[in-house]
Amino acid sequence: MSRGLFITFEGPEGSGKSTQTRLLSERLTALGHEVIATCEPGGDHLARDIRQILLHSKGDVAPEAELLLFLAARAQHVRKVIVPATERGAIVLCDRYADSSIAYQGYARGLDIPTLRRLNDFATGGLTPDLTLLLDIPVELGLERQQDKNRFEAESVSFHTRVREGFLELAGLEPARWVVVDATGTLVEVAAKVDEVVQQWIGSRNPVVL
Repeated sequence: MSRGLFITFEGPEGSGKSTQTRLLSERLTALGHEVIATCEPGGDHLARDIRQILLHSKGDVAPEAELLLFLAARAQHVRKVIVPATERGAIVLCDRYADSSIAYQGYARGLDIPTLRRLNDFATGGLTPDLTLLLDIPVELGLERQQDKNRFEAESVSFHTRVREGFLELAGLEPARWVVVDATGTLVEVAAKVDEVVQQWIGSRNPVVL
């Protein structure tokens, strides 16, 4: 069986990643594919426990500790969920992945980006997404739309601006993997853009998939 596909969604807070992951999963499932829709931090029981600490801890968390918790969850997620699924030919859709650590802990919190890349490589075993969709939205609009409030919501607008700028810079550095999608429209409008990108991308590599 051929290897499956690994597609990630990235973007600032409130950009609609979770919703678009779910909608794309439903569409691909309807077409007959095995689809695993997952998120970071998360994926299995251990990673979900770490997620609770990262998103809802009431105490102050050092940037280095925050990073290492994300990496621990990611290592578990990759080996227990993502790799087994792609090895059996499934399409994995992931709401956030390693690029979020570069944007949040690197560009926004100021940790050394080359070090972050090395640590991400160690945690993931070098696993890189086949396609990354950046749902881009102005910071203020994204924060207004955000419904799942978490610890990161307390960060300043300047923090979230650095996150957004980081994502856009990452997308510019790897245009073969990243596609920037304007997420300011309605849910249906953004979903149509996502579908168009994914159909074109998959079709250009394996016309029989869709």
